[in-house]
Amino acid sequence: MSFASLMATPSELTDTASAKTAIVLMTRIRLARNLAGQRFPGWADKARRTAVLAQCREAIAATPQMKKPHDLPIDRLSELERLILVERHLISRELSGSKGGAGAMISNDQAVSVMINEEDHLRIQVLRAGFQLKRAWNAIDDFDSALEESLDYAFSPTLGYLTACPTNLGTGMRASAMMHLPALIISNQMEKVVRAVNQLGMVVRGLFGEGSDASGSIFQISNQTTLGETEEEIIKRLGTVLNSIIEHEMNARAKLLEADANKLFDKIGRAYGILQNSHVLSSSEAMNLLSLLRLGVDLKIMPDFVRALIDRLFIEAQPGHLQYLQKGEIEPAQRDILRAALLRAEFANQPKPSFTLPGPN
Repeated sequence: MSFASLMATPSELTDTASAKTAIVLMTRIRLARNLAGQRFPGWADKARRTAVLAQCREAIAATPQMKKPHDLPIDRLSELERLILVERHLISRELSGSKGGAGAMISNDQAVSVMINEEDHLRIQVLRAGFQLKRAWNAIDDFDSALEESLDYAFSPTLGYLTACPTNLGTGMRASAMMHLPALIISNQMEKVVRAVNQLGMVVRGLFGEGSDASGSIFQISNQTTLGETEEEIIKRLGTVLNSIIEHEMNARAKLLEADANKLFDKIGRAYGILQNSHVLSSSEAMNLLSLLRLGVDLKIMPDFVRALIDRLFIEAQPGHLQYLQKGEIEPAQRDILRAALLRAEFANQPKPSFTLPGPN
């Protein structure tokens, strides 16, 4: 299936039940796997990578989870198409920069994607809207088992799954959640939370992973250790940490409302007004404004159905998606104008925030 068909197909993250999800936008589990007897992609020549690509594509296409997948050789995609896949969290920035012998295979609903010849031969990932660690783990475990029926994985009885980077040895698993934490940002508590999470063996990254910023108050929290624990133990420990962060965010929201509800309402009201009336919006500013409106939905200031719109726009307001909408690359200044026009149109007929001010003591 072509790239155009992928863009025309409903996505797990843009067209599903995320409308009912507060704080946790997305759950993702990723497995790193390599083929026995083959050099890691970084040490293999193009001919070897091409052979591994063909072998993996055949095995992936034969699994029940990948009926009629989007089969995308990276070197046949334009730079813009690669950027869109990164913005949809379907491939990494590292794979998007690959040359020959690399590819991605993506399920029809974009809930399962496999990167071939990134750092490892296979980077398998399952995405689920909302807080669904167990569901995501069950899905990727089934898919991994189906693949292992036709692929011989590199595995050591003492070290577990062998990977190009030693930090992935063992389970080869990274489990993560993308969390919306605006109250912790507004109340200047996020740095304290990051330190606490790091001490628990977890890592906090921005919207697009390592090296990216937390645009829109969105953070990715994932396990850091893959060796010495089972997959179930890692998921249980991460779930405990995520629930603790959710509790901290909810407490921060309550304290902001108690301390000065009008100040918080003003931020949300201004965000609504700017989205309805602005004519130039940078990507960062748009994300922060959408973040405030999503907070408004969680606080019942706006109706629940607006959350699904916001979650979709978190992706569609990104540079790659805007340029695809315009059918070609455009300069950053023009993108800012197009982004503002898109958001004006989307919010033109959305209901106004309904603020309930606290009564006198």
